Amino acid sequence: MTISATAVRFDEHSMWVDLTDGRTLGVPLAWFPRLLSATPAQRDQVEISRVGLHWEELDEDISIAGLIAGRGDVTIAPEHVA
Repeated sequence: MTISATAVRFDEHSMWVDLTDGRTLGVPLAWFPRLLSATPAQRDQVEISRVGLHWEELDEDISIAGLIAGRGDVTIAPEHVA
């Protein structure tokens, strides 16, 4: 079964994604710096596809598989602590 998003909404600190299997995922906006710094109007311009979420103006793409796996923005290298 392929799981996809049916709806996306935001609060002050989180993105909430409703899935076709009945789950709702809540992820911190801090995981996605482009969304964190976007205006509410920009966040509302999400395009939902079978495999993920896309914001044209923000150049942001998020896969549903990545959200389910707990991955945030993979374009930013993690900081290493010595």
